Formats: sequence, C-alpha cells, structure tokens
Amino acid sequence: MGYLDGKTIAVTGAGRGIGRAVALACAASGANVVVNDFGVSIDGNDPSSEIANEVVAEIRSAGGKAVAVADSVTTMEGGERIVQTAIDTYGSIDGVVCVAGILRERMLFNMSEAEWDPVIETHLKGTFTVFRAAAPHMRAQKSGTMIGFTSGAFAGSVAQANYSAAKGGIVSLTRSAAVGMHKYGVTANVIAPVAKSRMSGNVPFGIEMGEPEDVAPMVVFLLGDAARSVTGQVFTANGGKLAVWNQPVEVREIIKDGRWTPEEIAERFDELGQERMGMLDRLEAMAQAAASGDKPNE
Repeated sequence: MGYLDGKTIAVTGAGRGIGRAVALACAASGANVVVNDFGVSIDGNDPSSEIANEVVAEIRSAGGKAVAVADSVTTMEGGERIVQTAIDTYGSIDGVVCVAGILRERMLFNMSEAEWDPVIETHLKGTFTVFRAAAPHMRAQKSGTMIGFTSGAFAGSVAQANYSAAKGGIVSLTRSAAVGMHKYGVTANVIAPVAKSRMSGNVPFGIEMGEPEDVAPMVVFLLGDAARSVTGQVFTANGGKLAVWNQPVEVREIIKDGRWTPEEIAERFDELGQERMGMLDRLEAMAQAAASGDKPNE
C-alpha cells in the first residue's frame, strides 16, 4: 500500500523543480496526480504546455496515474479547471499543493506596477484560486489538505518586495484556511523550502540548499492520513533538516489609562522596544563577508 493510495492530488507549478519533485513523489506514493504548469519562463512569459505533459508521461511510464492541466493559476477559471479536472478524471480532490511562482526582481524604489502585479497574481492569487476552487468540495466531503508554498523571504527581502509580499500573504491565507476549514476536517499548511531551483538561482549569498526531492517527503506526509491533526503550520524543508516556524504572538506591552501622547510613548518606549529583524543581521554579515572576501554561513 502506498502512503497516498486512493487520493487525488493537484500540484501547481509541477513542470519543473520542487513542483515536479512533489508531483512525482505523490504519484510514487500511490496518488492520482493532476500536473498543472502554465510552462512560463522564470519571469512569467512565454507559456508552453509541454513541460506538464512531460511530467505526466514520466509518471505514467513509471506505472502511476496523472493528467496534465496547462491553465494559468492567475484566473479563477484556471483554478477551477485544475480542481474540476481532478474530480472529472478521478472522482475527488483530496489535496492541492500550490507551488507555481515567478520572479521579477527589482529594488523597491525602482519597482514598477508591471513588475509587482504579475508576481502577486501568480503566487498569492494563484494560491487563492486553487484553494477557493477546492474548498467547497473538501467542505462537502469533510476532508482534504491545502498546502501553500512560502519562502524565508516572507520575513523580508532586499530586492524582492513583490515576492516577499506575496509569500507573506500566502502564510496568512493558509492560516486563514486552516481556521476557516478546521470544522470541516480540512487542514492547511505552508512549506518554506530551501532548495535549488530556478528561483533560488539568484540568491546572492552562500545559503546551504537541499534538492527539490528533499522537499517532497514533507509535502507527501502532510497530504497523508498521519497528518490529519496538523494544520496552520509553516514548515521548512532543507536537505535533511525539517523545522517548524513560530506562531505570531504579542511579545511585550505597555499600558496606561486613556490615550497615549507621542511624548509619553517616547519616554517609555524602551519598555516596549522592538524585535530585531533577522534579515538586518544577515545583511550585516553579508557586508562583512564582502569586505573580507569570505562567504557568510547560513
């Protein structure tokens, strides 16, 4: 018996990299797989359906079951077709895994609307369209799994404000899905992978990265019956390392009767303080490494 026997899983961005690794792993674990990829270049241009068909052929040649959908996730119709194809072909939709994404890097002060909109549309809206299409079916069957893909960049990025904003939105969207769908038996989680891919190729400093295939087992685990109580979480997968992120909580507070004045806040701000951004520490390490000719450690 395979870990996902009898389940139907739709994977977006499944033509290359992490999405492809996830689709292959799901099929190898016994799932019926809907392979979605619009087949665009890294910046979202030049669509082609060939790569989705190639992954389907690879799965079928290994004895698995798969069907291709080359629609874009950026439209409601595209998200609906992905889910409906699963239902029409295999009779159900048990899991959706939203990996599809593009990059258009630019410093914030130079970023154009044409560089902002497609990245938000592909990552954040593209996760919503598939989650939204799957939600009524999962609610009716009282089971299902939604998996979004974020990045450590959701904590901040120097030259990827669009990407970082989209990835942060995916975390909040998925947490909202977790609480909104909980009473229907549906789980929702996020993966923050650290793996070699087209989009990680431009990372400007020496982070140790695993392979796309290292990310897939955690996704398959979350799709399976052993993870029915796991929801609302953000997990990192990097090589042999798995990690869970903290949940947002208030850290400190200062209280007075009535409304604060700016002067009062200034007088007591040290009691409230701030939480240091880890990215600022990384930037300082990068600057020091550049000055010395060394590479910063992860």
